[in-house]
Amino acid sequence: MAYDKFNILNSTAVPLPIENVDTDQIIPARFLKATERKGFGDNLFRDWRFYNDNQPKKDFVLNNKNFEGKILVAGKNFGSGSSREHAAWAIYDYGFRAVVSSFFADIFRNNCLNIGVLPVQISNDFLKEIFRTIEKNPKAKFKIDLPNQQIVNILNNTNEKFNISLYKKENLLNGYDDIDFLTNIKNDITTFAKKLPL
Repeated sequence: MAYDKFNILNSTAVPLPIENVDTDQIIPARFLKATERKGFGDNLFRDWRFYNDNQPKKDFVLNNKNFEGKILVAGKNFGSGSSREHAAWAIYDYGFRAVVSSFFADIFRNNCLNIGVLPVQISNDFLKEIFRTIEKNPKAKFKIDLPNQQIVNILNNTNEKFNISLYKKENLLNGYDDIDFLTNIKNDITTFAKKLPL
């Protein structure tokens, strides 16, 4: 399996109400030397999290112990900029399993889906409600229900549907990347190939 299966996620959330966050802010270019997916979480939002002397910036949300969880709630247009897949790797390696926003850059969205991070795109109004809920109660929980394609604000008992392609949905539910998917249907491919004329 390429990554953990994703089904229903119940978690608190970390708020990042900043719009137009690009991939260089998510993981600066100087940390892209590794080719494996491990270790990138240490440098997630590196320049926002730490000073040049590696001391943490107390006012950045990832350094605030009041906020934790497996859901990152971000402002509009998250993941813009370069196509580096390391940005998605950093988010997964840090421990996030879903990112919620009102808009994602397409390449970033696909990179997330390929490695087990669910990008949940919702309306601006519902995103604002989620930010208000977290501000009022940092321990508020949210449910992301992939089978039913729904995110629920448990505190307010409100919800909204989100879209995802059937192929990517099935892969997430099974913990498959594209290669795992092909390997899983190897027998079907072989059977089909035998039926083709020579």
